[in-house]
Amino acid sequence: MLRRAGRDRAGRFLVEGAQAVREALRFAHVHELFVTEAAVDRHPDLMVEASATRISVVTDRAAAALSDTVTPQGILAVCDLLDVPVARALDGSPRLVAVCAGVADPGNAGTIVRVADAAGADAVLFAGDTVDPHNGKAVRASTGSVFHLPLARDRDAAAVLDACHAAGLTVLVADGHGELDLHDPAAAPVLAGPVAWVFGGEAHGVPAAVAQAADHRVRVPIHGRAESLNLATAAAICLYASVAARTR
Repeated sequence: MLRRAGRDRAGRFLVEGAQAVREALRFAHVHELFVTEAAVDRHPDLMVEASATRISVVTDRAAAALSDTVTPQGILAVCDLLDVPVARALDGSPRLVAVCAGVADPGNAGTIVRVADAAGADAVLFAGDTVDPHNGKAVRASTGSVFHLPLARDRDAAAVLDACHAAGLTVLVADGHGELDLHDPAAAPVLAGPVAWVFGGEAHGVPAAVAQAADHRVRVPIHGRAESLNLATAAAICLYASVAARTR
């Protein structure tokens, strides 16, 4: 379950770390908990929360074998995969959705899930050739937010955008060279409506075909001499801009 193919075959994934495991126990189906004796001593509250779950005490060596971190925390949960079909994730007239398109770095993907959760987004979609949200680093970077809102993934990026349009969402691509300035007054009515924000990889941005299929390509203005914003920062600015536009 440390690799995507194994996770998909098993229909399960590993969650590591006290915070992520705590959220898994509260919001997901946990099949089993693996903990070291030291972790049991460090997290008695989690042991209480997991009292109805099968708990296996393992050696430090066994915990390290299950972990994909340099410094294992000694507490891991086995959970069912979280993703649902795109149509289900978009059910119920969503107002704010984040789409990862071509995001290869799991840390960036997990952070976008965390930001989307904080901004009150209705779902996060993973479109095209994008990292698996169940990747261990992505789950840790989300600090448990993967358990808080619907996740969906589809290799067909065009189908994901079509589904967003069908759900009544205006599709906005975050693009440093976009024709619409995020702070332009003309952007306000667009941002205030139901939108799906599309974020691409840090190095190459959103795939060209996806950018062309969007309703608008929106740029975050750079006022200083920074070459660009990192992906997570740009996602936070864009998602919260939509929240702010709705509350004016």
